[in-house]
Amino acid sequence: MTRRTTVADLVVDGLRRAGTPCLIGITGERAGLPILDAARAIELPVTLASTARGASIVAAVAGDLADAPGAAVIGDAATTGILDLPERLPVILITSGRPSVIAGAKEALRVEAESAAHRIAHAARLAMTGPRGAVHLDIPGDVAAGGALPLATSCRPDPLPYPTLDDLDRAARALSGATRPLLLVGSYSRSAEAAQWVRAFVEALPAPLLTTVRAKGVLPDPHPLMLGVLGAPGVDERLLGRADLVVAIGLDDLEPVPEACRSAARTVVFGPAPAPDGLAPAAHVVGQVSAIVEELAGRLRDMPRADWDVAELDRLRREGAARSAGAPVEARVVRLAREATPAGTIASVDAGAYSACVAASWSAVAPREFLAPSRPGASGFAMPAAVAAHLVHPDRRVVCFTSASDLSEERELETAARLGAPIVIVAFEAAADPSPALRQAVRFDVPASAVDGEIAFAQAFGRALTIKGPSLVVVLSSSSESSPTS
Repeated sequence: MTRRTTVADLVVDGLRRAGTPCLIGITGERAGLPILDAARAIELPVTLASTARGASIVAAVAGDLADAPGAAVIGDAATTGILDLPERLPVILITSGRPSVIAGAKEALRVEAESAAHRIAHAARLAMTGPRGAVHLDIPGDVAAGGALPLATSCRPDPLPYPTLDDLDRAARALSGATRPLLLVGSYSRSAEAAQWVRAFVEALPAPLLTTVRAKGVLPDPHPLMLGVLGAPGVDERLLGRADLVVAIGLDDLEPVPEACRSAARTVVFGPAPAPDGLAPAAHVVGQVSAIVEELAGRLRDMPRADWDVAELDRLRREGAARSAGAPVEARVVRLAREATPAGTIASVDAGAYSACVAASWSAVAPREFLAPSRPGASGFAMPAAVAAHLVHPDRRVVCFTSASDLSEERELETAARLGAPIVIVAFEAAADPSPALRQAVRFDVPASAVDGEIAFAQAFGRALTIKGPSLVVVLSSSSESSPTS
């Protein structure tokens, strides 16, 4: 006898067709079982997180890494605590019998048997349509297990309109008249295709580039024209003071734009998002970053090369490296961790006191190798993000940077331990009391150590890399010496 198609089957099939890499549930939560069982039946990977908030972040980051909507089944779990989801990440939050809108969701959709195919398609498309974000899908338990009629629906968003010829011509004229263009690159440039075009564009001009934190790796950090992350002290101001045109590529409106950009003589903006607040661009081209740069390439073929002083750019790079070398022990620890890990390693970081230091010190060579929250105030991001990176890229090393105080309250360490995910967690502790974080590690049987100084850290980190599951290294940052002993 042929098994009937249920609403849960249609929802999971829609997720699979949308490219969702995995479905995240919650340990001990039974309301989502029809959805989870349907996912297992069609071999869509299922992972259980420890909390509703953790499940939501894991799903959101996994979706972002796969360039598809993530999905979390949070069932009847309390929705408080997920209000600080990382913004601009595509995720479908599936509840059971909770029709009230989850704060921060783009839309709340209630699923009935006759609407199941259309609802999941709409949810997947909406989550991926800019600005990307969370969509709340409510499926009552009796509805999820009930029968439904399959319908042909598209689960991928419509492509952006192609950039208009007039806008492209205006941008080309502005670029042709510039002798020292400066490029600011944001998160809408993180696709592999966009990154390839951006690199070609940077090298053809040639012009220096600064990225937002989420766009790290669009141009490899070791590249001679990569001048760092927006907000690095001293670099932004000096570059902006010399530039006669600021070119904002793929910036999201949540990403910070230096105040000096708002008074720049001229700006050109292109990408799928509106121009950042305060900018009045001479040209604004709307469309996919890759399509815009490809079109501009032909128009700028005979443009004179930019007149940047190569020696000055190199000096700025070296000065930035010197500032980092003279920074506190945290910066040197981050560089040691990067040097010890292979190409393709993914790093995640929490917002807070250490985030800027980690962003400046970690060298990324490809997009989506550095995971950071969109909002500076967001916390509790790094550990779930590291779990998501492991789920999407199980063959790659993951390093999670956080604070010991955040880790002591982080329950997704249990998820990493249960999965046996080879994540090295580096937790900074300014108060010289690693006990709470170490107790959390003992609770979940995670190997852990506390170290003071670079030599001790390098040894402990090397040992951590040999462990098959997660491991923890707490770095006591009270000492300012460069080479203390443990």
